[in-house]
Amino acid sequence: MKRAMARTVLFAFTAFWAGAPVARAAQSRPNILFVIADQWRAQAFGFAGDPNVKTPHLDRFERQCVNFTQAVAGMPVCSPTRASLLTGQRPQTHGVFINDVPLSPNAVTLPKVLKAAGYDAGMIGKWHVDGHGSRSAFIPRERRQGFDYWKALECTHAYNRSIYYGDGPELKMWDGYDAIAQTRDAQQYLRDRARLDKPFLLWLAWGPPHNPYETAPPQYQAMYSPEKIQLHPNVPESARATARKELAGYYAHCAALDDCFRDLLQTLDDTGLATNTIIVFTSDHGDMLWSQNQQRKQRPWEESARIPMLFRAPPSLAVPPRRLAATINTEDVMPTLLGLCGLAIPPSVEGLDFSSAMRGGADPSGGATVLRCLSPFGEFTRARGGREYRALRTAYHTYVRTLQGPWLLYDNVADPFQTNNLAGQSASAALQTRLDALLTDKLKAQRDDFLPGPAYIRQWNYLVDTNETAPYQP
Repeated sequence: MKRAMARTVLFAFTAFWAGAPVARAAQSRPNILFVIADQWRAQAFGFAGDPNVKTPHLDRFERQCVNFTQAVAGMPVCSPTRASLLTGQRPQTHGVFINDVPLSPNAVTLPKVLKAAGYDAGMIGKWHVDGHGSRSAFIPRERRQGFDYWKALECTHAYNRSIYYGDGPELKMWDGYDAIAQTRDAQQYLRDRARLDKPFLLWLAWGPPHNPYETAPPQYQAMYSPEKIQLHPNVPESARATARKELAGYYAHCAALDDCFRDLLQTLDDTGLATNTIIVFTSDHGDMLWSQNQQRKQRPWEESARIPMLFRAPPSLAVPPRRLAATINTEDVMPTLLGLCGLAIPPSVEGLDFSSAMRGGADPSGGATVLRCLSPFGEFTRARGGREYRALRTAYHTYVRTLQGPWLLYDNVADPFQTNNLAGQSASAALQTRLDALLTDKLKAQRDDFLPGPAYIRQWNYLVDTNETAPYQP
């Protein structure tokens, strides 16, 4: 059965590339198209089994990819994830462990490394690693982390009145729903680069499906009726009406982005770039959407921490599509891309290179990775139940420890919606002891002392309010 499935997948992979136009630009290194959505949880796709959402184009794309089915955001909140994606470092190292603080302009980042290897680098959309002044402040070239082509804003969720900056400090506005306009700009970038004999990195960062949920274009909102939405069984009865309403809007954003992604793939095909371009589709974190009676992100539960992680590699890289249960984390993406491109990984990088695992090698993580919250803030304040934690995430279990001791333990295979907390139960004592010891070993290897949140705030000299939230650094 497994051999038959492998042959089917390999045939689909070969058939996909057969007859694809040859790119005009003959170059030795692959291009990279990196697409990141904001707050799109791993469960909200047709290919992931969601009975509600309509994502036919991403479903088709997933069959052409290495799908890391156990991918997590190491710190499931916006700015920390983006900084880790750019640097290959963990939040306690790069310092962006709360939103709206700046990543050092001296950081060693993916676009800087690629530019040194002869790449062009373009950034379109949401940035959110430059917390200076306000989310609408102009970001000068020296703080763009190596990107040259630039049409971006630090952060906005006004998707239909969305502003951005180009090279200069003059404010501009995307036409209509910003994800569609940003996609059109990305398509033009691809068409322009197809005429050049030079590899590129294009980083396209969409704002949706992050709330506000009710702002997708009307034709996508019309696709979903709240009363027909099927909920996760971990949504309590008291939150079900609200959850259905919010999920209908959330899925409308997802459907719009699915069409945008279709258009990107079509442009890659039309220009011939598809034959030499690595495509990554991911998100910065998930969204609880009332599972566990929780909202948004930062939480260690599956709806918040699990993210889509799809890699499609060109035929020359010999990476056949399959679903892979290796526990890849946010900081692992940069070294994995460099590994696929045949480039040296800088010594500043802490993440792991999964490129060999994508070709059938061992999982470099050993089957476990770490989730963390250094300092709760924003929608996860202490008043709302927020707390510092460290979590061990394997392909089978989630074990979470706070400063006070064990908090959560789930069997994610037998209990995928995490409705039965095994922490402290006598029947699970041996499992908890084993996972706790493995978490301790991981933290020691990563030089994570697991300090209280205020200690990290003082270490990085951040200005925060009483909720440990940064109102923006001067």
